Amino acid sequence: MGRAYQNRKESMAKTSDAKARVYSKYGREIYVVAKSGGLDPSGNLTLRSLIERAKKDQVPTHVIEKAIEKAKGGAGENFELARYEGYGPGNCMAIIECLTDNPNRTFGDVRLCFTKTKTKIGTQGSVSHMFDHLTILRFADQEEEAVLDCLLMADVDVIDIENEEGMLTVFAGHTESFKAKQALTEAFGEIDYDVDEVQFIAQNSAPLTGDDVEMFERFMNMLEDLDDVQNIYHNVG
Repeated sequence: MGRAYQNRKESMAKTSDAKARVYSKYGREIYVVAKSGGLDPSGNLTLRSLIERAKKDQVPTHVIEKAIEKAKGGAGENFELARYEGYGPGNCMAIIECLTDNPNRTFGDVRLCFTKTKTKIGTQGSVSHMFDHLTILRFADQEEEAVLDCLLMADVDVIDIENEEGMLTVFAGHTESFKAKQALTEAFGEIDYDVDEVQFIAQNSAPLTGDDVEMFERFMNMLEDLDDVQNIYHNVG
């Protein structure tokens, strides 16, 4: 099917400030997941997956441990998921996921990114219906037919499987991550996932031309500079 997707990992920026922002985003997400689902990665598979992804993205161990230790206290910030969407430069579609302890502040910050690039934030559902919300698992060394059989036997809502250069990519419903990984582990043992994420994937891509290219880069940079922003999904291709 050739679905286009990108890892959520940030491109590891060359400046220390940019790296610090990446570490901060991981630290906040690890804190929230540990606080809500338990501190033990063996019993909190979401936390385990997040820690593995953080390590692959070269997040220092002390950042991970500090976030988990902070969650152990129980008190502290109460972050909640906030999702915004709208039309960006060149009429592209964008979904911005945030973890925030102050939704009013975060909404204002995100809206300003749209305003400063002469675009407009939309209402909930304004563009998300043009994205598929999917679990993505990418791994090597398994037979496609055997993988599909094991997932179907476990009643996993499999949307698609791609097989490219010895790597299988499973696309399933966004709520199916735990069930899919459990089925794969029972069938094949521990798997080293190259990608283990839940993403919004655009159903159609839109190319940008002219001044819209520069404006889109500015739009993305402004959003990525916001502490509360965790993930940005768009249909620019």
